[in-house]
Amino acid sequence: MAEENESQEKTEEPSTRKLEQAKEDGKVLTSREMYVFTTLCIALAFMTVISLFIKPYIVEWSSFFQFDQKTLDQFVSVKQLQLSKLSEAYLFILKITIIVGFPMFFTVCATQTAVGGIIFSTKALSFKGSKMDPIKGMKKIIGIKGLVELGKAVLKIVLLFGISMYVINLMLPSLLNMSNGSLSNAIAHMKYSFPQLLGSLLIALLIIAALDYFWQSYTHKKELMMSRQDQKDEYKQTEGSPEVKQKIRRMQMETSANATKQREAVKDVSEATAVITNPTHFAIALKYAVGDSGAPTVLAMGRGKIAEEIMEKATENKVTIFQSPLLARALYYTSNIGDEISEKLYNSVAIALAYIYRLDQGESLIEPKIDVPDDLQFDEFGNNKIGD
Repeated sequence: MAEENESQEKTEEPSTRKLEQAKEDGKVLTSREMYVFTTLCIALAFMTVISLFIKPYIVEWSSFFQFDQKTLDQFVSVKQLQLSKLSEAYLFILKITIIVGFPMFFTVCATQTAVGGIIFSTKALSFKGSKMDPIKGMKKIIGIKGLVELGKAVLKIVLLFGISMYVINLMLPSLLNMSNGSLSNAIAHMKYSFPQLLGSLLIALLIIAALDYFWQSYTHKKELMMSRQDQKDEYKQTEGSPEVKQKIRRMQMETSANATKQREAVKDVSEATAVITNPTHFAIALKYAVGDSGAPTVLAMGRGKIAEEIMEKATENKVTIFQSPLLARALYYTSNIGDEISEKLYNSVAIALAYIYRLDQGESLIEPKIDVPDDLQFDEFGNNKIGD
């Protein structure tokens, strides 16, 4: 029992297949705190850049609220003017949304690409009843993940509040003297102080994002860890069980050995009495002498290229070639090289050899119809069939 429990402990690194399955299920490394940090950084940079080009947009926005007499004269009614202004305002909002939204969207995609990669999984969109289970929901809240999220929230408040108070305390003397200066000096001072405060807060968010990234990386990897039994099961699924692999290997060796044996037997076709063909796919060379007590023997047989070699060898040595598809396939799938033919084919082969013998004697005969037992009628793939 101890060994069984030990084998079930998830102590092994996740395999490549395990990682691929996790991606297919939509399980990738992600960090929400990293999103917060990167989007705020881009927002700050965007605010700095847009301040240089914002004046035309402010003028355009203010124009929506201008209703002087000159503007009213251009429209038939006040209602038409209002509709025109409203449509222009909608287009303006859409334009600003695109200008602001595209950098944010690009930032989120770039962040996820850097953290854990972007995938599109339909499984992640499927409904899961387990997500509606209140007991599991409570376990997530009370469990380790819930405590970690609580710790991050507390750390975020403490860091942001502490750094804000520290930076404001450093700037407090100059802030108190702002009332004694001019408006331009106050604006210049705020222009310097605000980025300094915001930059300090971004440093705090960077610390929180880094901690969250390492934690999420640890939990994601731990969730995908495998036990030794998991590795064995995965190996069986991908590579096949050892028994099946051994059987396939044995069949491959037998096929290779049979092919070698068939190729070597081609040289014995010169001693054959006749060759039964399909007429091109299969060829079986039989040997039988009139008066022998035994049944005909298979000297050589083959299909495809080897069948062509058998027929070429038979032609070179003037061995009669007899075409009978059913008989050729029956001999091929029921015989072995060097052995006698199957008892069920005695009558069929006897008719064929008798015809060949009399044909070799110079007689002119009508080719006989060769009947093969139903259970020995095969197609070219060795499947039993009824009729040719």
